[in-house]
Amino acid sequence: MFFTLPTLLTWTRIVAIPLIVGVFYLPLSAPTANLAATVMFMVFAWTDWLDGFLARKLNQTSAFGAFLDPVADKFLVCASLLVLVHLQRTDVFVALIIIGREIAISALREWMAKIGASKSVAVHMVGKLKTAVQMVAIPFLLYDGVLLERIDARWWGNLLIWVAAVLTVWSMVYYLRKALPEIRARVQ
Repeated sequence: MFFTLPTLLTWTRIVAIPLIVGVFYLPLSAPTANLAATVMFMVFAWTDWLDGFLARKLNQTSAFGAFLDPVADKFLVCASLLVLVHLQRTDVFVALIIIGREIAISALREWMAKIGASKSVAVHMVGKLKTAVQMVAIPFLLYDGVLLERIDARWWGNLLIWVAAVLTVWSMVYYLRKALPEIRARVQ
C-alpha cells in the first residue's frame, strides 16, 4: 500500500524537508522566510495526525505505513532542528540529545523486532508527549518573532525544546528499561 491517501500524506512530510530548508535560501526577508517555514512545518506536522486518522477511517492501515510514519516524523523533526541550530535559534546540545535519542531508539526497536520482542518497546505515552512538545516548540523557533504583540516565540520555543529534550531522555530511559530484560537475556 505505497500509494494510499494516508501513505501519500506521510510522504509529504519527507518532501517537506527541502521545502522548509529551502525557504531560508530564497531572497526573502527574514520575517517572510520565518513565517513560510513555520506555516509549512505546521501543515506538514498536522499530516502526522491526519494520515493516522485516515488510515483507520478508510481501513488503509499497512505495515509499510506503520514503518514510514515514524521515519517521516523523525526526518522532519531532525531536519528542522538542524536548520534551527544553523540559524542559531537553538542549542546544538538540544539537537544532539533529540537526534541521538531518535537514532538509539530506532536501532533498539529494530533489534528488538529481530529477536521477536518488539512489544517491549512499543510506543508509550511519554514518547507521544515528547513528540507533541517538539511539534509545538519547533514552529515557535522557526517563527522567531513576537506573536500577537506579546508572545516571544523564541523564548517559548527554547523553553519548550528544552522540555522536549528532558522528555526525550525520559522516554529513552523508559524504553531502555523496558528492553533491559531482553537485552540481559541475549547478552548472557
